[in-house]
Amino acid sequence: MFNLYLCNISHFTVRNLSSTLQQKLETMEIIMQPWPWYVGGPIVGFIMLILMYLGKSFGFSSNFRTLCSALGAGESCEFFRFDWKTQRWNLLFLVGAIAGGYVASHWLSDNQVPQIAQTTIEQLHAEGFASAGSSYYPAEIFDHLSPKNIVLLVIGGLLIGFGTRYAGGCTSGHAISGLSNLQWPSLVAVVGFFIGGLIMVHLIFPLIF
Repeated sequence: MFNLYLCNISHFTVRNLSSTLQQKLETMEIIMQPWPWYVGGPIVGFIMLILMYLGKSFGFSSNFRTLCSALGAGESCEFFRFDWKTQRWNLLFLVGAIAGGYVASHWLSDNQVPQIAQTTIEQLHAEGFASAGSSYYPAEIFDHLSPKNIVLLVIGGLLIGFGTRYAGGCTSGHAISGLSNLQWPSLVAVVGFFIGGLIMVHLIFPLIF
């Protein structure tokens, strides 16, 4: 009788554990799948509401200025002369974004390359980018650091670093934070982002590659 009792308890426990494990696996499956815009969008908006409530402005590229100030650039340049410690929360956000991306790519996803339009893949293949559609980044640039590629990467980095600070923000600072505060300069900047992208794709890109 006692053995039967233990057997029933064991069966009940195993069944509950199996059910719990199945539920956790289903939850993990939801987390590991790409989130649609109607899920990710409201989450970003909710984060903005929290930052606005705390009196903070969301912007990723501002960490460039913060890091330069923390390293002593304020001693020789007025632009970097401010209390960078007030932006420690943003530096923490930067670290969290990097760590979160690493965790998500290694343990919370199957690491599939995002799908892009077949027409785009064919156009990139015609331009000599055979890795298009099968790689996260153009391997022809980053895996083969020829003098030309190094020059392009350095110039691109300088333009991004200078441009985001000269414009007062990047896509996150203007498109997310600025537009949510109905800032006219942010609207102008966002329109400029799109115009610059079109010019790059249709005019400059064919000349470079």
